[in-house]
Amino acid sequence: MSTPLRSILEEYYALVDANEYEKMYTLFSDDITYERPGSETIYGKDDFRRFYEKERPLSDGSHSIDQILITENTAAVKGHFSGRQNGKEVSFGFADFHVFDGKQITDRYTYTDRDTV
Repeated sequence: MSTPLRSILEEYYALVDANEYEKMYTLFSDDITYERPGSETIYGKDDFRRFYEKERPLSDGSHSIDQILITENTAAVKGHFSGRQNGKEVSFGFADFHVFDGKQITDRYTYTDRDTV
């Protein structure tokens, strides 16, 4: 069953895999907070934009989604990423948690079995 939040998440992973960052940014609030292994917490759309355009160590990859669980304003996504990290082939599982305020993501937390992503 598709819900508005599920559609936003499916769009997010499709856009990030296609490197369509300008469209992707519209899914996130201006005061986005993003935590991920091996990186300092990202605060705000400017830092979020800089991360994706200049600092993100993952590239040439794709996300496959195994499961999405949604409550009122929070979604948990379990999946798998295959691609490149700092130029080397990688493949690993991940769990992302997204918090929504209306139709935009305000907080995002990524967990993996890797020290950095």
